[in-house]
Amino acid sequence: MLTHSDIWRAIDRLAREYGFSASGLARRSGLDPTTFNKSKRTTRHGRLRWPGTESIAKILAATGAGLEEFVSYVGGGSGISRTIPVIGFPQAAMAGCFDDAGHPVGPAWDEIAVPALGDPHSYALEISGDGMEPVYRDGDTVIVSPRANIRRGDRVVIGTGSGAVTAGVVRRRSAGRIDVGSFNPRHADRTLPVDDARWMARIVWASQ
Repeated sequence: MLTHSDIWRAIDRLAREYGFSASGLARRSGLDPTTFNKSKRTTRHGRLRWPGTESIAKILAATGAGLEEFVSYVGGGSGISRTIPVIGFPQAAMAGCFDDAGHPVGPAWDEIAVPALGDPHSYALEISGDGMEPVYRDGDTVIVSPRANIRRGDRVVIGTGSGAVTAGVVRRRSAGRIDVGSFNPRHADRTLPVDDARWMARIVWASQ
């Protein structure tokens, strides 16, 4: 039987998988930041309060998660349930590491066990050096989802026509260009012609 705590646990898990606190996920979804607070899960008289279906629809849209992924969290699945490809960020630009859709291919990839994600093409990149500080530091691992929706303010990985792989924050997207903010204030922001971005995928989680 589906319980009140099952649904709230799934919301908390979804937030963690995509790098948010419960309040951060609510804010990102256009909801009141207190919508998923612990205090909102029961009334002042102690009656259980269920999250609305509209709220659930909004958090799925904000994260790009599918209903199947959300349902897997309702079931209380374990945090580590699959392996995905992993490679060092500097090596990711080597020829043959990605196909035209930005999915990992070729023999250079290793594997890493991670929390379950709904995207079968998700992969991990290991950060090295200080070029992405202070957001990501040497030794961090980020998980990237090619299927996740991308909006302004998202952290992304981009494969360019020259074969380079870069990362940053989407500042603005138009029909002709993508403005990408640098993680590191020592490095300049960039503007890429849309035609030069072969693919773009969202960073959905990081181990730090």
